[in-house]
Amino acid sequence: MTQQMSRRSFNKTSAAIAATAATGTVNAKDADAGWIDAHVHVWTKDLDAYPLGENYSREDMQPPNFPPEELFSHCKPVGVSRIVLIQMSYYRFDNSYMTDMMARHKGVFGGVAVIDENDSPRKAMMKMKRLGCRGFRIRPGDVSPDKWLDTPGMHEMWRTGAREGLAMCHLIDAKHLDSVDAMCRKYPDTPVVIDHFARIGVDGQIRKEDVDNLCKIAKHKNATVKLSAYYALGKKAAPYTDLIPMIRRCLDAYGPERCMWASDGPFQVVGGHEYAPSIKLITEHADFLSDSDRQWILRKTAERVFFN
Repeated sequence: MTQQMSRRSFNKTSAAIAATAATGTVNAKDADAGWIDAHVHVWTKDLDAYPLGENYSREDMQPPNFPPEELFSHCKPVGVSRIVLIQMSYYRFDNSYMTDMMARHKGVFGGVAVIDENDSPRKAMMKMKRLGCRGFRIRPGDVSPDKWLDTPGMHEMWRTGAREGLAMCHLIDAKHLDSVDAMCRKYPDTPVVIDHFARIGVDGQIRKEDVDNLCKIAKHKNATVKLSAYYALGKKAAPYTDLIPMIRRCLDAYGPERCMWASDGPFQVVGGHEYAPSIKLITEHADFLSDSDRQWILRKTAERVFFN
């Protein structure tokens, strides 16, 4: 019965994908059945309406413009009907472009905001939650791996995340995984997301010890990992099949219910890379995945974390 229901669910998703690809639009009743891209940035060249943050200039914006309409031209033909927007660093703590796009395309976008951890973080998190955000991007910057999470503001964010079901979304390298492990032990009810495999392979080398450390985080029941940013990892070349062993290790450790696919657009569609090969790594090349596995990786995990 489970396999039969899984096949029915997969067929429903496939029908929604076909409809989306044919029309270039998302039918309201099919939106929930399409795939979810769990990590995309958008921004606009209109700097009068949406000024850049301190220390950023127009020259930093590469590509110069990536609004939702351009995103849709890449994702809809392959059946992606919902997207999790990640606040772009160009705007620093002003999340208004992201939340305005979420409001304009209601039901299509989830959101991961960036806030100032040192300025009333609980208040800021609750404001962003009311606007539809279910995650908050955190990153170490130039703080040492053993210190970056040990601040009063960060502890308040993790406590709030536990109470409100809001995810701490980590843009980190493998060297920061030990500090994440410590915080997960301290705040076991806080949802945790590791972006882009903790950037393992960004230097071209996928080290077993790094993958082992990433998989150790799986012992925390509220931790999930994004299988994403293929353009930047390993051989950095489509069809990205050199990343399959790392994907398989993550699946074995976390289970499909705690893995989610993402493109990291627009960076997946520049520099000679394209959007479709990113999702095809999961839909076609990772042939060890079952239909049920793909449902979780391509939709249900991100739906649980970011669209609840």
